[in-house]
Amino acid sequence: MSLELAFACARFPAANRIPGNLNVRYVHAKLKEEVEAIGGHYVVEKELRLPHSGREVLVVIGHAVIDRSCCGFGGMGFANVAGYVSGWKVESADDGSPVSEVESVADETVRSEIRALVEREAPHRQVRFL
Repeated sequence: MSLELAFACARFPAANRIPGNLNVRYVHAKLKEEVEAIGGHYVVEKELRLPHSGREVLVVIGHAVIDRSCCGFGGMGFANVAGYVSGWKVESADDGSPVSEVESVADETVRSEIRALVEREAPHRQVRFL
């Protein structure tokens, strides 16, 4: 499993889905803190709230380093699009981290528009929709 996928799974487990709609509870990561994985680590550098079609899109910017893998080493920058913000920091997780509600972006045309926006704001990142 890639570090980015591990990040996505850690932040968007199925239990965080809100029944009956596309919303998920997003647990905000601690910024600038290394999160260790078996093959390396990742760091969430910052969160962006970008305007799109009269709404805000939450984008998580960071990087991953693979430096303990048996198959080589490398790294990448990522921009994970959590979705449209429907509730900003509305509650706290068990560990005290803020939790927001976001609406997943499913439409491919809208994803293309958001991807272009993210690439202007955070170039040279792999843009993923969670």
